[in-house]
Amino acid sequence: MTEPIHIIGGGVAGSEAAWQIVSAGLPAVIHEMRPTVGTFAHQTDSLAELVCSNSFRSDDHESNAVGLLHWEMREAGSLLMEMAEVHKIPAGGALAVDREPFAMAVTERLLNHPLFTLQRGEVSSLPTTDWGQTIIATGPLTSSSLAQSILKETGEDSLAFFDAIAPIVYADSIDMTKAWFQSRYDKGQTKEEQTAYLNCPMDRDTYEAFIAALLNSEKTRFKDWEKDTPYFDGCLPIEVMAERGSETLRFGPMKPVGLTNPHNPNERPYAVVQLRRDNALGTLFNIVGFQTKMKYEEQIKAFSLIPGLKNAKFARLGGIHRNTFINSPRLLDNQMRLKSRPDIRFAGQISGVEGYVESGAMGILAGRLAVADARGDVLVAVPQTTAMGALVTHITGGADSKTFQPMNVNFGLFPLVEGVKGGRRNRKSRYKAYTDRAKADWQAWLQAT
Repeated sequence: MTEPIHIIGGGVAGSEAAWQIVSAGLPAVIHEMRPTVGTFAHQTDSLAELVCSNSFRSDDHESNAVGLLHWEMREAGSLLMEMAEVHKIPAGGALAVDREPFAMAVTERLLNHPLFTLQRGEVSSLPTTDWGQTIIATGPLTSSSLAQSILKETGEDSLAFFDAIAPIVYADSIDMTKAWFQSRYDKGQTKEEQTAYLNCPMDRDTYEAFIAALLNSEKTRFKDWEKDTPYFDGCLPIEVMAERGSETLRFGPMKPVGLTNPHNPNERPYAVVQLRRDNALGTLFNIVGFQTKMKYEEQIKAFSLIPGLKNAKFARLGGIHRNTFINSPRLLDNQMRLKSRPDIRFAGQISGVEGYVESGAMGILAGRLAVADARGDVLVAVPQTTAMGALVTHITGGADSKTFQPMNVNFGLFPLVEGVKGGRRNRKSRYKAYTDRAKADWQAWLQAT
C-alpha cells in the first residue's frame, strides 16, 4: 500500500489538503491535537471549525477576488465549498454558513472516506523523514512546542507575537500630484532602487492634526487569551509610538530627511509618510511603519489626512492579533516545501495567508502538490493570473521577505490585464477582465494536471 501523506492540523487548510489527497486515490492522515490539547478559540473537536466568523466573504466571482477564489476552489473539487453550499445561510452577497453543522459535515465526509484516517493527539515537534511527505497546516494557534520545533529548524527569530499589520494601498488610488518616487538620499545603485519609495509630504499643521487623530482614535481591545502575548518589538503600532511623544514619528518612520519634493522643491517637508512597494508587480504599496491597532473606520479617517492618500483605497487595513506564521518567501520553495526539509510543506494561515478561504485554497494546492510528489510528478506552476496562483506566488517569493505579513487575496496581487484602463471609474470592467482571464487560465491548469 502507498505510504500515507501526513497532515498536521485539522482546520480548513488541513481538511482541504486531506480531501484532495484521498480524492486522488492516496491515503491521508490528519493529526489533530483537539480535544486532547485545546485552544482558547476552539469550542468543538470538529475538523474545519470556524473559530472567528461564519463568513467566507464575497461570493461574487466576476468582480471580487475572494469570490473568484471560491470559484476556483469549486472547480478543483473543494470540500469546504461543497459543504458551505449545503449549510449556507442568508448573507447578502457573501457566503456564510451555519458553522457547527458545516464543520460536522466536513468531518463526517472525511471520516467516511476509506482512505482517510484521523489521529487525535498533539504532534509536538517536526516529524522525522520517516513520515514521508508531511503538510503542516496548524494555523495561527500552533502549539508552543511545535512552534519551537519549527523555529529550531528555520532559524527564525520569532514565530508568534502580536502582529501589528500595516495597511496596504492600491497604487492606482494614490494622488501622484502630491506624492513622488524617491529613496532617502537617492540611495541605491539602480534607478529602481533610487525610486523605491513613494513619499507623501506633510506641513506642520497637517502633521499635528494627524498625530491628534492617532491619539484620539478608538483602538482594538485584546481578547483575554491574547493579553500575555508581547508585541513584536520591531513592529510597534503607530499610535503606540505617537503616545511616546508628538515628535517620535518625525524622528522615526516619518523623518523628513534626504528627500526633495519635486512638486515643491523649495519647501522642506515637516514630515514625510513613505510607502514601499509590497509586491513585485508594483500594484500594492504598504505604508512604512504604519502598523496599527486602530479600528478600521478610525484608520480611514486618520490616513485620509495624509497628502496623496485622501482618496486612497486599501487592499488591507491595519490590524493587530496574535499570529503564528513563517516567513514563507524566505523559507519555502515554489512547491510550498520547506527549503531545508523538502519532505515538509506548509499550508494555511501558518504559511502567511489570511482568512478561511485563502487558507483552504492553499490547502487544496498543498494537497495536489503532495499527490504529484508521491507519484513522481512535478506540477507546473499555477498561473499568477489566477487567484490561487496570485496567492501562492505572493507567499513563496512575490512578497518582500523583509516586510512579509499575512495577506488576503486581492486584485493587487494579479498581473495587470493589457489594454484595460486603470482608475476607480473603470473598476467594474477591469475586475471582470481579471476574473475572465483567471477562469480560463485556472481551467487550463486543472486540465493539464
